[in-house]
Amino acid sequence: MNYDAGDILKSLLARSFSAAGGNAPGPEHSAVLVCNKGDRTVGIIDPREGKEIATIPDSGVTVHEVVATPGGRTAFAPVYGNSGVGMPGSDGRTIDVIDVPARKRIHTIALGKPSRPHCVMINRRDGLVYVTAEIQNSVIVIDPGTFKVVAWIPTGQPQSHMLAIARDGKRAYTANVGPGTVSVLDLVRRRTLAIIPVARTIQRISVSMDGRYVFTADQNAPRLAVIDARANTVIRWILLPSVAFGTAPTLDGHWLMVTQPEKNSVALVKLRTMRVAKMIRVGRMPQEIIVTPDGSTAFVSCMASRQVAEIDLNSWRVERLIPAGRTCDGLAWAQA
Repeated sequence: MNYDAGDILKSLLARSFSAAGGNAPGPEHSAVLVCNKGDRTVGIIDPREGKEIATIPDSGVTVHEVVATPGGRTAFAPVYGNSGVGMPGSDGRTIDVIDVPARKRIHTIALGKPSRPHCVMINRRDGLVYVTAEIQNSVIVIDPGTFKVVAWIPTGQPQSHMLAIARDGKRAYTANVGPGTVSVLDLVRRRTLAIIPVARTIQRISVSMDGRYVFTADQNAPRLAVIDARANTVIRWILLPSVAFGTAPTLDGHWLMVTQPEKNSVALVKLRTMRVAKMIRVGRMPQEIIVTPDGSTAFVSCMASRQVAEIDLNSWRVERLIPAGRTCDGLAWAQA
């Protein structure tokens, strides 16, 4: 198969992306990719049929996150290992490459050293793949056309677990779980710009659509940090019903969706007021949220109930709870 980096970049720049780094396929060819950690597979969900139509086994021990290239033909799935953040266990050192239409793994990228690669995104500015390397205190940069590692960007902190890239593609932010900090990365010069103290422990991270704010969840208190992206400092806290996990903004920039695992719900934060305005009940223990490129729908992985919730963002109603695999977690949007 021919994977041309130039074609990938042209396609990438021609399309709008969701906050989760997805692509913009036509509705008749869309798919949701889901990481079924308990089954050690990446599942393909057909949103038209509302069911998982295929699973691809990972090459090692447990894929947690996944992303698809524009056009959705190729997906990248880092093989993390069998441990939790900061816990003893196996240390993944590979990234699986999946042909989505063919529903099979076509390549495995060897990183050359134990890394625990985890969160993966595609930068809409340069078309490159960015992956956190948790125990290397780095973000790995990969050329999606050649499957080669082209750079390691230091984060200056251990446990750099989650990643968010601003829409202009110039800055990235890592949630450094155990230190409770956020690293600010210059993706043009490939260096660390700042390290922001946030809380004792934090988790997933996202950036507002206008790039003004970065959000990350305190894991020891029911609150969400709001970071000023210009000042690189926490400027306020959003109070929540319970401890948060994943976040994602709606594409109109008006709302931030926040998973509430203890409440089996998604909290809707109105960004104009920075307050919770509504709660949507989903499956058990919701984790990650992605938004479709047309802004009409969100999908939420519900780890404990083995489901992916489909939310209509116009009515704020759960349309379906789609069965997925055991311990489902990371999600991505793809054109199948």
